[in-house]
Amino acid sequence: MKKLALAAVLSAAATNAFAGNMAEPVMEPVVVVEETSSSSAGGLLVPLMLVLAIAAVAASN
Repeated sequence: MKKLALAAVLSAAATNAFAGNMAEPVMEPVVVVEETSSSSAGGLLVPLMLVLAIAAVAASN
C-alpha cells in the first residue's frame, strides 16, 4: 500500500513539472522615443566655446 501511495505522489509531482505548452513566448516590441532639440545653436555651442578657449590660450602666450 505504501508503494501505491508513493507512486501516486510521484506521478502527481511529475505532471506539475510539465504544465503549459511548448509555444514560444510572445514578446511585445519595445518602442524607444528619442527627444530631439529644435535649436541648432545647442550643437554649435560646445565646439565654439572650445575654439574660443584655444584662441584665448594661444593669445596669452
